Amino acid sequence: MPVAKLSAVRVCWLVCSAVILGACSSTPTDPTTGWSPNKIYAEAKDELSTGAYDKAVPLFEKLEGRAAGTPLAQQAQLDKAYAHFKNGEPALAIATLDRFLKLHPASPAIDYALYLKGIVNFNDDLGLFSSITRQDLSERDQKAAKDSFESFKELVTRFPDSKYAPDATARMGYIVNSLAQSEVHVARYYYQRGAYLAAINRAQSAVADYQGVPALEEALYIMVESYDALGMAQLRDDTRRVLEKNFPQTPYLTQGYKSDTQPWWKLW
Repeated sequence: MPVAKLSAVRVCWLVCSAVILGACSSTPTDPTTGWSPNKIYAEAKDELSTGAYDKAVPLFEKLEGRAAGTPLAQQAQLDKAYAHFKNGEPALAIATLDRFLKLHPASPAIDYALYLKGIVNFNDDLGLFSSITRQDLSERDQKAAKDSFESFKELVTRFPDSKYAPDATARMGYIVNSLAQSEVHVARYYYQRGAYLAAINRAQSAVADYQGVPALEEALYIMVESYDALGMAQLRDDTRRVLEKNFPQTPYLTQGYKSDTQPWWKLW
């Protein structure tokens, strides 16, 4: 074989060897290899406690696999759901909790799973933007609020003595009022644009579907004003009596809408 050709073969062989060795050396190694389930859990909890949620999730996933069928694996699922929630991944958190509820219906942590699912959907922390727009839970998509209510309701019904039940009950009250307030937002929108019949219909929906919540005060006031604008004196007076009976200290009948109900963009 000519020397030049032989040299070319050797060079090719060396290059291929280098590529193969480089690929082997770049293969990621699993730092948890040889770790016990307890060590994995401890490390995952450390990441969770420091806010490194993206690092905690894969550790909990490894633990689920290595400790499958044990209470530790169940705990890993719940902690993973919480990590997803705190990392701003509510859909992944809900999916993890639904899987837990399906796989472990007799778990002693079912009440916590339901509570956490309710919290994930409830999550009304809107950040800085909410302080500018004055937006609250009632002005957002109501599907999450309704899902949250159902989780809390199941928790309170099935586990009335759970340590999570009192907070779940309080949040249910807030959710019900927010759902009523959502109807009132729409009613107010129609009223302020002169669509009085539409305003009455939405306000009536709030009154009919939700009982004993603060939002009904404004709903009744919108109905009073809308009936008045339409010249329906009898219905106006009847509704006014209902408003005065249920909210005897209402400022609406003497002050109308408060200044803080104006749209946020009118501040500038």
